[in-house]
Amino acid sequence: MKVKKGDNVIVLAGKDKGKKGKIVRSLPSVNKVVVEGLNVVKKHKRPKTTNEKGSIINVSMPIHASNVKKVS
Repeated sequence: MKVKKGDNVIVLAGKDKGKKGKIVRSLPSVNKVVVEGLNVVKKHKRPKTTNEKGSIINVSMPIHASNVKKVS
């Protein structure tokens, strides 16, 4: 992989095409990266106990490394 954690990148393909962000996590085994604030999906969180409420949280999902390009 040409990019690593902490690099600033621009997204080349997908729903966030043209947006910039910083790599938060690198997954070299599957050739993917997680970019801060991009490719966000809503995840439903189940309540753990009876008095806790469930919620919907926003999570950044991995993007294939070939769809990002390092910028300075």
